Order: sequence, then structure tokens, then C-alpha cells
Amino acid sequence: MAVRATVTRFPMDPDEQDSSGLPWGVTISPFSGKDENGNPPSIGSDGQNLPRCENCWAYFNTYCELDQWAWTCSLCGTLNGLSTHSISKYSHPQSCPEMSSSFIDLELPLEGYEEESMQARPVYVAAVDLSSSEEFLDLIKSALLAALEALPAGALFGLAAFSLKLGLYDVQGPVPVVKNVFIPPDADGTIQIGLEDVMPLFSFLAPVETCKERIASAIESLKPMTSWERSAAASQSLDGVLIGGRGFGAAMEALFNYLGSEYGTTFALARVFAFLSGAPDYGAGQLDTRRYGEQYASKREDADRALLPEQTSFYKELAAVAVQAGVCVDIIAVTNEYTDLASLKFLSIESGGSLFLYPNTDDSTLPQDMYRMLSRPYAFNCVLRLRTSSEFKIGRSYGHFFPDPEYENVQHIICCDSYATYAYDFEFAKVEGFSRHTSEPPMLQVAFQYSVVVPPEELSNSGLSSASRPKFSIKRRLRIRTLQYGAARNINELYDSVDSEVVLSILVHKVIQASLEQGVREGRILLHDWLVILTAQYNDALKLFQYGAGTSVAVQQIDVAFSQCPQLQPLPRLIFALLRSPLLRLHEEGVHPDYRIYLQCLFSALEPSSLHRAVYPVLMSYTTPDKQAYPRHSLSRAALITSGSPIFLLDAFTNLIVFYSSTADPSLPFPPPHDCLLRTTINKLKQERSITPKLLFIRGGQDDATAFENYLIEEQDVEGTGFTSVMGFVSFLEDINRSVLEYMK
Repeated sequence: MAVRATVTRFPMDPDEQDSSGLPWGVTISPFSGKDENGNPPSIGSDGQNLPRCENCWAYFNTYCELDQWAWTCSLCGTLNGLSTHSISKYSHPQSCPEMSSSFIDLELPLEGYEEESMQARPVYVAAVDLSSSEEFLDLIKSALLAALEALPAGALFGLAAFSLKLGLYDVQGPVPVVKNVFIPPDADGTIQIGLEDVMPLFSFLAPVETCKERIASAIESLKPMTSWERSAAASQSLDGVLIGGRGFGAAMEALFNYLGSEYGTTFALARVFAFLSGAPDYGAGQLDTRRYGEQYASKREDADRALLPEQTSFYKELAAVAVQAGVCVDIIAVTNEYTDLASLKFLSIESGGSLFLYPNTDDSTLPQDMYRMLSRPYAFNCVLRLRTSSEFKIGRSYGHFFPDPEYENVQHIICCDSYATYAYDFEFAKVEGFSRHTSEPPMLQVAFQYSVVVPPEELSNSGLSSASRPKFSIKRRLRIRTLQYGAARNINELYDSVDSEVVLSILVHKVIQASLEQGVREGRILLHDWLVILTAQYNDALKLFQYGAGTSVAVQQIDVAFSQCPQLQPLPRLIFALLRSPLLRLHEEGVHPDYRIYLQCLFSALEPSSLHRAVYPVLMSYTTPDKQAYPRHSLSRAALITSGSPIFLLDAFTNLIVFYSSTADPSLPFPPPHDCLLRTTINKLKQERSITPKLLFIRGGQDDATAFENYLIEEQDVEGTGFTSVMGFVSFLEDINRSVLEYMK
């Protein structure tokens, strides 16, 4: 569980927080196996008997004062009695993780499942769009074959295909059999026949260890809709909208109801991978893609504001059906056509899944991403709860979870992996803030209750015989992290404790929310104004302003680069890069609305270091493939020239680019050999990623270097795009300087 704060020393009171200009909050990666310093939790059991405060319900931790019969809560100061069990247990502190570590992971008794009948088998279902091209299906086949290799033995796999009809595959006989049921074309129609009557669920869900070859054969047999079927679908129209052949909504609804019959008996979580080649355009949940082609400028409308909200609540409601059925949905869209991910995204993110977008089939990393996603562990049926000491409280929470309808500051997460990250910002609960004269520092406690499916090999130490041991087991666990922070004694201490990557994370969440509610222009204005205010507050706090005879500020004295505070120095570049990113560039600049939605979903789940790379890539240089020159350069052509290095590695999170300058010694091996330091670095970066980055090798002067040069965003030239909003970094700082002067008048 990695927890990172925007400031490691908290503001002393509301006045100091306001005058700093900084966001105050934390990011949390609850299922990360280690904390932000690389330390694992202390493992234990008996989590249900961990003492809890009678007042604030916080858990006992190493920061609590303990005597023989009672303990004092480190968050609220309440004195609590100890049970007989706890008194006996804490008489041997060396055997209690909560006595030795503030980061613990304890086993809980399993509730809500019949342990004898619950098989806990992992269930995976692929739902493939047949209203597609041969190229699309070839990519999906490669991805599913890669997925088969990653699935654990004992898992169950089902293959379904949808177009004008929903097809279910039975691969457990000698020859794969597909049974189809037609999808009604009406927008409010549903498949009338239950899928259990079409094919028993256990004929559809095949055990991977005995049926892998037949599953692979069924996958290879997938074919796109025939031209006759396409023309039959195209001849129909509904309210003037041409009907296609992609009956996605009705197919998903039927599949969820089908799987839900075995939820809690055969499986605790089923994962559905929905592969789409375009927008659903047939039957329930069909989407009208004509809105993308409308001329918003002529209507004086903000195109981004019009295209970011969903056009129907169908998929948000369908996500609730999926959750009730124990299904997590990953949507994988492979298309460059407008698919309205703004409407579709709710089905994935609200059911605990992910949203993937691949603009073409040529260089897609989908097979690698599928293998990677299925190879890593995940937690499900999670509950995340943040508690604070009494002086401050949670302001807003951000991330792919849904709030508990009854309890405040309790979030439910259907499914998450070790990369999934959530954010919170804080506000003071009391005007006096943290007292300067008290010995009680700010406290934060994160409690994360979750379930995992444990494979048979991890149960081998349980002492059960192979005959009586189930294939899989569910374990319920409680992970707790308690953190103590200091309070900054003055504004300098506060600025010196800033973590710019976490500040960026909180800001990204805020501008995404502003973009969705008020449009991208408002998101841009919010971000720009924030940097202006921070710069003004910093200059004012450090007494850097000099006033002349009147009240005007001397221009040359404004420090827009935060030269006296190294921790703040990355922020102008990060804000500049964020304003230049497709997340916040305007519709008329050619940003595809689906790509913007994809970035919103991706960025709002990334941990701070990864988000930093995605927004402002890391550029490092090498003297030779085996010797690094500098670990970080600014993203400018000037940096390349002045460094004098022949080789550069650019890490933009989704892309890794190795660039050999045109002046590089021809004797340097290109591409770099597999056993060199550069390749080792690349492989390490790829292993640490949640998604597979594309790797590109470019030789300056010989290959097209556009892909690399596009990341050198600090140069001033506009390169003929004609958009005056595109400015270099120096011009951007001059603009901030002018805006600060205006703000201070």
C-alpha cells in the first residue's frame, strides 16, 4: 500500500493552507505489495479481533499508547478498554504484527460464502465483435491466444460472439459448437430467451487445463459478419438512424444475467473482456454517432463539452447489473472511428474493469497487454476507508470506485490490481488547525479490506490432502497503514516538503472533473489560474515582490521558476506539458473525443510517477549503449544539442523511443545490442508498466524522427499548425509572469 502526500509536512492551519496555493491531499495504491519506500507489510491473522476505537472506529496501531488494560487512540485520543483476548495476545508483542509495524496485512474469516460448496474458480469470458474486419479479428485472435497462456490451470473460459445475434461456444465436445440467439433491433428490446435454455452454463464455461486446444480452435474459427448480413442490417433504420450490426448492449445484458446464476457458488468474480471495433449500433444500448460530425463552432457550442458527457445512461445502469452478477468488464476498443467511449466507459470503470483504446491493428500491443493483465494478481470485493485525526477531514475523493450509500468516506472497489491508485484531498475541520503547542501530530489511517483467489500451489502448506483440498480458495484480508505527519512551522517548511508528482496527480483529477462538468476550456483555465495563484503566493510568502513608488510590482523581481525552492521547480513544466497534452487540447486542434476519454480513464488510475512520465516524459542520454550520460534532460532540441550525447532514451509511459542523433559515431551499434545497459533499462521499464509501451528505434538523419521530435514540446516554433495557443515554454513563463502581475494589481 503506497501512500504519497502532496506535502510531507502538513499546513499548520487554514490560513497557511490558503496562502501556500498548494493542493493538500494524498494518493493511495491500496493493493500495491509494498509501501512507497519499497517495504512490504507485516503479515498476520486474527484480523477480526484487532481492537478498534469506540469513538472514531480507527484500528489499534503502533502509534497508540498502550497500558495493561487499555489503549489510547492515536487519531482521536479516546481511551479504550482491551478485551481479555487482546490483553492475553499483547502480553507477547513479538508475535503481533500491529505491535511492530504501522503497515500490516491480516487474514479475516470468510463471510458471505458457503466454504464447502464455493469452488472459487476464476471465470473469464471473451465477447467478440463480429461486425468487424478480418484485420480486427486477427488481432483479437492473437490477444485471446496470449490470454489463454496466462490463465491459471483450473480457470473456466467462455467464448461468445455478437453482431445481429449472440453466439455461445461449446468447446467441450469433440468439435466446437456455436449456438446463436437473435438480438432484437429495437433500442429498448432485450433477448427474450434465457441463455441457460440455449446452452447450459457449464457447457459454455470450459476448464482451461483440459480444453485449451479446443478453445484455441474455436477462437481461430471466428469470422466477421457476411456481406449479406451487413446489407440486411443496413436496410433497416430506426428514427432516421441507420442500424448497423453491432448488438453489444443486449448481448452484454444477457451474458451478465447468464453468469449471475452461478455468482457465489462457482465463482466470486467473473471477468468479461468485451472487444469492440466500433460503436454499438443495433438493439438495446445503440449509440448515435452523428453527434461527432456536428458543426459545434457554427452553433457557438463547445464541442468538447458536448462530446464528453454520455448520451445515454444505459451503460451506467448496465454496470450495476454487472456488479450484482459478480462480473467485472474490460472494454477493449480497436478502432479509429468515433465509438462514444464517453457513454461506454461506465460499463468498465464502474464494474471494476479497465478501458483500452487501440487506434489501429498494425502496431497494437493488445496481445502483450492481455497477457500482462491476466498474469498479475488482483483483489476484488474491496472496501477502502480513510480516517484522519480530528483536526482535518477528507474534502473530495477521486478514482474508479463508488461511494458507500450509508457510510461517509467509505469506497467500494469491485476489482483492482497493484497499480490502481486513488486520490483524496483534505480540508481543515477546525479553524485553529494543528496546534503549535500540542504533542499530537497529524495522523492518517488507511484500511483496505479485500478478497483474493488463492491458487492450489499456495495452499500446499495448509496440510490438506490433495483429495480434500479445493482447486482454489478465497482469502479475505485486512490491510492497514497508519501514517504520522509533521506540521510545517512556516511557509518555507511547507514548500520544502512538496512532492510535485502527487501535486500533479491531484490537479489532473481536478481538471478532469472540471472538463466533464464545464468543458475542456474551463479545465484549461482552472489549471492556468492555479499556477498563476501559486506563483503569486510563493513570491508574496518569500517576500520576493518589490513595489515601486506606486503600487505596481517590479517585473524583473517575479520568480516564475521557483528558483529558491527546488521542490516547486518541476511544477511550471508539468503544468505546461499538461496544457499541451491531448487531455486538455481543444477539439478543433484535432483531438479525438474517444482518445480524450481514454486518457481521462488512464490518467485517473495511474500512480504519481507513472502519471509524471505520461504528462512530461523522461528524457535521458547515453554516451554509449553501455554508459549513461545524464539521467534527465528538458524536452527541447537545445537540450539535445548542448548535451553532446549521441544516444537518447525517451520514456513517455505508453511509448519508449531510442533516438540516435545524426552526429552519432557510425561505429555505435544500432539498434543497441540486447546485452547492453540501455536494453536492460528498457526491459526494466517495460516490466514495471501496467500496460505495454511501444518501443521505437530512430536513427537521426536517416529515419523519420517526427515521433521523437513531437515530444520536444519546449521549443517556441509553432511549426505551421496555425494555433496561436501553442507556445514554447519560455513564452509560457512570460505569460505566467504577466498574469501574476495582473493578479497582484
